[in-house]
Amino acid sequence: MNYRREIDGLRAIAVIPVILFHAGFSLFSGGFVGVDVFFVISGYLITSVLLHDMSLGTFSFSDFYERRARRILPALFFVLLVCLPFAWQWMLAGQLKDFGASLFSTATFLSNFYFFSQVNYFATNAEMQPLLHTWSLSVEEQYYFLFPPVLLAMFKFRKMKAIWLVAITTVVSFIVAEYALYQGAEWSFFFAGSRMWEIGAGSLAAFVIQKRGVIPNNSLALIGLAAIWVAFFSYDKSTPFPGRYALLPVAGTTLLILYAGKGTWVAQLLSTRILVSIGLISYSAYLWHQPLFAFTRIRLIHEPSWQLMLTLSLAALVMAAFSWRYIEQPFRGKSPLLQGKKEVYLASVLGLILFASLGAFLYSMKGIPQRLPNNVSALEGMVGQHSSPCTR
Repeated sequence: MNYRREIDGLRAIAVIPVILFHAGFSLFSGGFVGVDVFFVISGYLITSVLLHDMSLGTFSFSDFYERRARRILPALFFVLLVCLPFAWQWMLAGQLKDFGASLFSTATFLSNFYFFSQVNYFATNAEMQPLLHTWSLSVEEQYYFLFPPVLLAMFKFRKMKAIWLVAITTVVSFIVAEYALYQGAEWSFFFAGSRMWEIGAGSLAAFVIQKRGVIPNNSLALIGLAAIWVAFFSYDKSTPFPGRYALLPVAGTTLLILYAGKGTWVAQLLSTRILVSIGLISYSAYLWHQPLFAFTRIRLIHEPSWQLMLTLSLAALVMAAFSWRYIEQPFRGKSPLLQGKKEVYLASVLGLILFASLGAFLYSMKGIPQRLPNNVSALEGMVGQHSSPCTR
């Protein structure tokens, strides 16, 4: 597959507003739609890989999930590991209990279900959840546990059947999201069924590009980029989401994937060195920013200054560059520790079991209140909602 620098630049365009939105900068009031941009990109890239391998007859489930494990888990495990001592030291009993539940759900790729049952994404108390952002990872992994085997079965039967399957799934998922929006259901924000149409849009783009390639078109690419930026700056916490309001960033991202080919103004912009560099570390940046912000808010109790939040935003990029260089990259290939599939699967399973067990322990022990000073119960009563940020 041909590498597209502009896709990495698009990742940067997605992750920066997400970080600044969670940092509390009102200018990027719609920065949360950066996650939707990521969903479309993910659908396009993963489906492109699947179609490439299936067309050549070289697709292997073990290879596919090995690549997913190498891509996702090392950086995730590292961030979770770093979070543990801060959670132990700074969290009150109720907070640590909730953290344990979120740690368990993250390790089992069910954090979207956990958070939609516990917290409103846009509520102030959600800002104190270090692992709140992992809901999107869970949505993606749930999709990719189901999508490859179904796609392979349909692909072997007839390629057009596979396209129709993706198209129908995308439409049905959008209808679910729109219905939930109409009903005012808060859970729709986290629900995989309300989000799969966004990944599906990227998957359909992959089918189109496999057939005819990327057709550079300045006008359509500019429209796509403008659509994303309009959502970034015009949406806010009061915007009903997802559903029809998500069409703007999703359609915009799809237009960029299809038409921002080499030679277009948008591709030249997205291919600049700074954007590509940020795009390369965007996954780690996404992982780091929320724990940094949440633990800072927990430690200070009051809202941090914008200067501090901007500094932490930059720190997230610095930490992302470190983990990309020393965690992500070494494990992408045949690293000395994980040379083969067996080693990758064994390490993945053990790591997931370890973090899930730690989370279950913290939850079952109710945040281990005995680790805190004797007078902490009075303090926990004073901070009220801060003691249990997941409570609605």
